[in-house]
Amino acid sequence: MDEHQEELVRIDTTGTAHPVGRTASREMRQRKGSLRLLPSPPQTLVMRVTEPATDGDLFWLSGEISKPGVIWDLIGVAGQGKWDGELVVHDPSCRRSLFFERGALVGASSGAERERLGEVLYQYGALSERQVTAVASAVTGETRFGEAAVGLGYLSREKLFELIGRQVEEIAYATMLVSEGTFYFVDHVDEARLAYRLNLNVASVLMEGVRRMDELELFRARVPSALHVPEPVPGAALPEDHEHWAVFEVIDGTLTVDDIGRFLGTGQFETTRAIFQLLQSGAIVLRPPRPTGAQAIVALFNQAISLILNKVDEVGGGQEVRGQLASFATASGVYDQLFRDAGPALNGTLDGDKIAETIDLLVGGGNSVAMLGQWLFEYASFAMFIAEPLLRLRPGTAGGSAAGPQSAAVSRTVAELLAPLAPDS
Repeated sequence: MDEHQEELVRIDTTGTAHPVGRTASREMRQRKGSLRLLPSPPQTLVMRVTEPATDGDLFWLSGEISKPGVIWDLIGVAGQGKWDGELVVHDPSCRRSLFFERGALVGASSGAERERLGEVLYQYGALSERQVTAVASAVTGETRFGEAAVGLGYLSREKLFELIGRQVEEIAYATMLVSEGTFYFVDHVDEARLAYRLNLNVASVLMEGVRRMDELELFRARVPSALHVPEPVPGAALPEDHEHWAVFEVIDGTLTVDDIGRFLGTGQFETTRAIFQLLQSGAIVLRPPRPTGAQAIVALFNQAISLILNKVDEVGGGQEVRGQLASFATASGVYDQLFRDAGPALNGTLDGDKIAETIDLLVGGGNSVAMLGQWLFEYASFAMFIAEPLLRLRPGTAGGSAAGPQSAAVSRTVAELLAPLAPDS
């Protein structure tokens, strides 16, 4: 049963609602009792629990996200209207929350692995992998991750405060980029879920979010992933007063974009921006990452397949492409076994740990990683093959213009991502 089936509810001719999926059953059981039907469009049903009576957690708005920019607008309204409450955004992969008080952004939470505090501290070079593990072991019901890191002497309280701000900003920027999912807003902040209280200006966050939205797609055309490895061009040099001299000096042909961001403490986005500009100037070249295990191969595949499906969803071809991929997987006789219990998720991604277990059972020996790379390369290449005509011929969602240039950009980015998985690479 897929994700949407899990959430399915059927209403019979008597008006009785029957949960079909397990998610629907669980959510409805949590709301047992009397509910009041609220006005809503014909294709939507909105109900509110009436008992116990409460003035808190008033439900202001909810809806579906079908294009980028929707959440950017909502955050702007919350800031200008000086709202108090929690904006919850669900995309196909995780749930994020932004907390507001009098229109200021005071905190955020995310289910995305890369946006958790320990991972943010690692991305910005404040903690090593070993230190992240040690801090996680020191976390208790009374001691949060950041406090444990300070207590172990790994960073100062001032540095923690700075990077918690970065974490909240990163979650906000990721939330603004959500192009598919749902959202709702309630006028209450659960203090127990507000790990640290900040006071960020919403207008400043929005301006930076717009800059990132404008630049990210441009950057990805030349820097497909943070796992790519920049390499200096022989004889290239930069003056010490150059904006990106510090980044150029670190580049040695072995460090990935992520590694450089951690070493300099600049994070992934600003490092990607610097790498892009150095590429444009001809000072460096970029090599695709060489995956060293099943999880690394799946990580590259996930970037490629999620990009493809996100773009075809934008032009209304997602269901068609997913259907053809399912037929391709079944016909091959390999993928149904390989993907068992590992996905694909709605955005096409796979569980790397599950795939690593399955490939050893299917192939075994020293050839399993090579075979996995070949199979995932063929699967993602077929996905791009069937997606390309849709991206080229169908109108895009932004401005209704033809999507031919988008098709070429997506195809080029996917090819660069998949290059390390190609059988002869």
